[in-house]
Amino acid sequence: MQTVDVLVVGAGLAGLHTARLLARQRLKVMVVDRRRSLSTGIRTTGIFVRRTLDDFDLPDHLLGPGVRDVLLYPPSRRAPIRLASDRDEYRVADMAAVYEHARRAAESAGARVLLGVRYVDASMGVVRFAGAGPVTARFVVGADGARSRVARDLGLDVNRRFLVGAELVHPIASGTTTPAFHCVLDPRVAPGYLGWVIDDGRHAHVGVAGYPEAMRTGIRHLLDAFAADAPGRAAPAGQVERRGGPIPVGGVLRRLACPAGLLVGDAAGAVSPLTAGGLDPCLRMSELAAAVAAGYLRTGDRRVLSRYDGDALRRRFRGRLLLRRVFAGIRSPAAAEAAVTVLRGRAGRALAARILFGDGSFPDVGPRPADPPIDRPCR
Repeated sequence: MQTVDVLVVGAGLAGLHTARLLARQRLKVMVVDRRRSLSTGIRTTGIFVRRTLDDFDLPDHLLGPGVRDVLLYPPSRRAPIRLASDRDEYRVADMAAVYEHARRAAESAGARVLLGVRYVDASMGVVRFAGAGPVTARFVVGADGARSRVARDLGLDVNRRFLVGAELVHPIASGTTTPAFHCVLDPRVAPGYLGWVIDDGRHAHVGVAGYPEAMRTGIRHLLDAFAADAPGRAAPAGQVERRGGPIPVGGVLRRLACPAGLLVGDAAGAVSPLTAGGLDPCLRMSELAAAVAAGYLRTGDRRVLSRYDGDALRRRFRGRLLLRRVFAGIRSPAAAEAAVTVLRGRAGRALAARILFGDGSFPDVGPRPADPPIDRPCR
């Protein structure tokens, strides 16, 4: 039976980034994912915010043009609030290509990435799969999504509060639109969240998300109805792609690590409970997780795992959890119209700009560690 230092379950951005960092620490790392291609089963819109673009070395050629303007619409869709930044606040990535880029980076660092291998369970250090033989792993990293099976097998916390989202993605003819991010607050379309259109001049993403129990007609029906007359939509210039899936919005989980492993990405609840953005927190928490896992495996000292403390991370975003509850309480079009009216004032616009254009990150895990030197991985 093959033995590895770290098994990473899930080849999304969080899993691949964690794997790369661990492999650079001379650990023997294996990544498995049930998908046979990283271009299938994409769940994220792929919106990277300015703070992520500033702090991480993302492949520029895989990112669309910068987006500086945000328009906030009430249910009536009349007189949107326009917020404009003097900097590029958002760029939308080609996520299939970003995942492939992350895969190559992990493999270059020494990690082994296996696709078409489905995680079954883990017990006493032995991990079983469908599609491959079992392995013995000193440590397991759960990067297997919002409804993580690894979390259950390791006895760690699991996500319990979700939005469900879906979107259409289509190319648009170059030069026919101005890049902008359109957000519609309408509980008939997206109860507890937003409908959105983000157009970077190359592709348009049209989506809705909300609490599943409030989506009486179903997410696909709501998406199709919204897409028919969504603000800022552009005529498709090619094939349309559908995406979707659950989005955890209960905040970072409290119990994230144990001597057998830890959680990253959506599995850890590393998604802003307010904006439902997950790309920035998944990268930041993955760096902390990799440092903690490497330190623990190097020393065997369980106290190292206490650095990956969900309770400490949760204390830093109480305001976002409060605003999530406020958002969830907007249940009627009249309440949504009133909320947008409040945002039209000076204080409301300042709050909206702070949320949409802010310099903060979620969660704040402290200074980013410098990349360690690349060495040949142990085999």
